[in-house]
Amino acid sequence: MIGILDYGLGNIKAFANIYKSLNMDYKFISKVEDFDNVTKIILPGVGSFDYAMNRLNNSGLREKLDETVLNKKIPILGICVGLQMLAKTSEEGQEKGLCWIDANVKKFKDDILPLPHMGWNNIEIKKQNELLNNLDNNSEFYFLHSYYFETDESNVLAKAEYINQFDCIINYENIYGIQCHPEKSHHFGIQLLKNFGEL
Repeated sequence: MIGILDYGLGNIKAFANIYKSLNMDYKFISKVEDFDNVTKIILPGVGSFDYAMNRLNNSGLREKLDETVLNKKIPILGICVGLQMLAKTSEEGQEKGLCWIDANVKKFKDDILPLPHMGWNNIEIKKQNELLNNLDNNSEFYFLHSYYFETDESNVLAKAEYINQFDCIINYENIYGIQCHPEKSHHFGIQLLKNFGEL
């Protein structure tokens, strides 16, 4: 059962529609008891880092989420700002992240290319993983962000390039994250979400 975290951020219906089309069981998690029987978790996120962290911390779900991910080792996929929330800090704000991964979020710095980085971009796979089954370096994903995730190379599954090369798909133990929007990335994104559901 795939649990889609509903804390007031992200297009949760888009993920539900994809999993429905794949005939994979899902439910929304908006209260603590909704974690029951969940075997995977989607952590969506849009907007600013501090706003997203405050919404999650004030949702009543944070303690149960920590327990489920860190103690029960249920796989979780952070998406866009949901990925950035996995880190310790972000240059975008003052709030502390989830601190599940030794990582920080940094702002792209450039005077020529516009921000945010918006549009389609190829990924460069650095490490094979079940999350990337049937995907390759020709796979294109839709990005919309001005900040990027930076972690140890051992945690990096794929990178992309805009201004500089940056970590765009990561994995540490049962924790996964992706900077782009798989729910907007057509068949490539559907494949990735299917792979996550099948982990």
